[in-house]
Amino acid sequence: MTSVQDASDSGATPDLAALTRIVARQRAELDRLHDLAATTAVVERAKGALMALTGGSPEAAYDELVSRAKSGGRTLLEECWLTLGSLPPPSRPSAVPRTQPSRPPAAATGDSARRDMPGAQEADALGRALVLVRSRQDLAAALLEHLRHDVGAEAVMIFSRLPVDGIELIGYAGVDETLAAQWRHVPPLRGVAPYDALVTGEAAWLEDFTAAEKRFRLIGNPPQRWRSRAWLPAGSGERPDIVIGVLRTRPEPFAPRAREHIWAAVGLCAGRLHSLDSPAGEGSDDAAGLVQAVFDALPGAALLLTPVRSAGGAVQDFRIDAASPQAVDAAGRTGRELVGLRLREYRPTVTDEPLWQGCLNTLATGKPYESEPFAQRQTVGGAAELATYVVRVVRFGEGLMITWIRHDPSDRQEQRLADVQRLGNLGWATWNLLTHEAAWSAQAYAVLGQAPADGPVRLAELPGLAVPEDAPALSGAVGRLLREGRPFDMPFRVRTRHGTRHLRAVAEAVTDSGGTPIQVHGFVQDVTAQRSAELALVESERAILSQQALLQAERTIAARLQQALLPLPKNPMLLAGLRIEVAYLPAQSGLNVGGDWFSALELAGGDALFVLGDVAGHGIDAVATMAQLRFTAKGMVSTGSSLTGALERLNSLLLHTHDTFGTATMILARYHAGERRLEWAQAGHPPPVLVRGGRAELLPRPTGMLLGACDTPHFEQAETVLEAGDRLVLYTDGLVERPGESIDASLTRLVKAVEAQTPDAQPATTGLLDALLRGEQRDDVCVLDIRVPDGGRG
Repeated sequence: MTSVQDASDSGATPDLAALTRIVARQRAELDRLHDLAATTAVVERAKGALMALTGGSPEAAYDELVSRAKSGGRTLLEECWLTLGSLPPPSRPSAVPRTQPSRPPAAATGDSARRDMPGAQEADALGRALVLVRSRQDLAAALLEHLRHDVGAEAVMIFSRLPVDGIELIGYAGVDETLAAQWRHVPPLRGVAPYDALVTGEAAWLEDFTAAEKRFRLIGNPPQRWRSRAWLPAGSGERPDIVIGVLRTRPEPFAPRAREHIWAAVGLCAGRLHSLDSPAGEGSDDAAGLVQAVFDALPGAALLLTPVRSAGGAVQDFRIDAASPQAVDAAGRTGRELVGLRLREYRPTVTDEPLWQGCLNTLATGKPYESEPFAQRQTVGGAAELATYVVRVVRFGEGLMITWIRHDPSDRQEQRLADVQRLGNLGWATWNLLTHEAAWSAQAYAVLGQAPADGPVRLAELPGLAVPEDAPALSGAVGRLLREGRPFDMPFRVRTRHGTRHLRAVAEAVTDSGGTPIQVHGFVQDVTAQRSAELALVESERAILSQQALLQAERTIAARLQQALLPLPKNPMLLAGLRIEVAYLPAQSGLNVGGDWFSALELAGGDALFVLGDVAGHGIDAVATMAQLRFTAKGMVSTGSSLTGALERLNSLLLHTHDTFGTATMILARYHAGERRLEWAQAGHPPPVLVRGGRAELLPRPTGMLLGACDTPHFEQAETVLEAGDRLVLYTDGLVERPGESIDASLTRLVKAVEAQTPDAQPATTGLLDALLRGEQRDDVCVLDIRVPDGGRG
């Protein structure tokens, strides 16, 4: 074929007329190839139809077509169209089996024999319908429509043998997309009827559902949807490569005529399927050969793909129509060995990669796709090396072309250098001190906030870019480098349109034999983020130190306040012949004062006074109310007020004094040592626990309302005579109350915990707190543990 390049090489100057002739010849050649492709497609379809009727090989079917054309004085193409339109009988005789066959019946001879052949008229109708199909889905739909009335078929499924064994669903009708997706690929496992039929080459007639269910894993959701089904293998060679299933809901055997009808239809469809799968189904052998010849000469890995679509038009996979010699799959197949495979066979993980979506987008929009660079290890000259690739996908007619592009080592180094500069936010710079030339990388301009169009500045002018405060130090470092060759690593700041940036400049000199600097190379780096983080850290450290000092001062004040308002004895106290232990736990960690308090003091005449209270809330207001109630209560009882009278006056104090806060509970107890008699009254406070003879119980609580609740409270007084060895526990509600637990359950738990303690446990309050709190403290807790010693004062 003459080309413009031929004319140029011969010394002739190509003119418009020559170009026109060349284009015309190329167009004629393309038209010839197109006609050849169409002719080959018709011949292949006619061969398939004839193979279905005769059961012969493709070669025999072709010879029969040539013989008919010659005897009838027609061209081969005319004979093929006549065959596809009327399906005339073949010329060679064969017998028609009248029993239930396991293979397709052969055709009879002559018109009368053909009319007597089971399903002959139906085969004619199906053959004419198959001429119009253009896909496997169309073929499955045509077959189902053909078998629906006479056989009762309700679904058709067509499986094809995979090159790597197993079978693949290539067409279906009467089956929903979900079920089709579930059975898209069947591994090479026995016990699946279509696969077994393909392996054995024998039809599987599953007419007893119960027996079939025990033997096979049946298709269907649910499987009992189809009560009878048939799986028939078909193919042009000795080894079947197609299996067609006919599924129906009828729970009955296939009649002999129905079996023959199905065999005839399956044979007809098998021939048409092979014509669809052959290169002639898509174009001519010559055209496919030309495309593959081009791919054979391509450098690098490349694939030509055709989309494989579902009945709904969705892309399910891509078929490889041509492949370059450098294209290789995981099994080691290369080049022409890959033609006919699916993309998922070539690259099983492709659907989980960006390449799959890139292919779909390019097919839909026509916009090329290019992947991010990726590394792949390969062997070159016997040595393993890591190469960098990108994948590019472009539209090619109705399909796609994929190429894997390998970067040269120099390209990789440039890319790596650019990546380092971008990720490190730095740029390199070189200054030639002899020629006064300078070169900066693109990232250096970005870091320094300079326009590339203005070019790099001289090294001596670099300090002029810094803010005035930093310019002298940078100028001194540059001067020492130029005079003495001393390298520098210098921080400085510049002002850009994005604000003030913190930079780092590193440079060193290349000297001649005499030690004189002749060239300087280095880099500038933007360290604004790092510097900002350092400054923020310094500010945070200052704030932490200030906060620590403030907290320390608060702790000191709190300790002094606690010592002044609520002094805690370090050892047990002895009052009026009693031994008293005190425990106090504030709810706020680090602050030993709150709303709970206690008083234990010896009165005139040898008696003892015990006060335990709890002000609602926490903080300074609660502490102030606590202090006022504590000191007032002690003063009232010490000056002769009764216990109930003191509670009434304290209630008025809470109601009518603005300096007080909220409400409070309280228990007042006076111990008469001579009689061992304990008088006590309470205001909304839980009752004490008395332990006697190893048994613990709650003392009956006299009437008493919460302080600060109303103007007319009523308080009563109770008394108890203590005995030698008795133990009395006074406490605030923080010791027992738990969220979601009733107060009765809480008090029962307290009684059991007190009773479980050994009599001589020291210190008693510590064991009690550990047993009841166990890390669940939510409120202030105050406990007075009072014991009457054996042989104590009477």
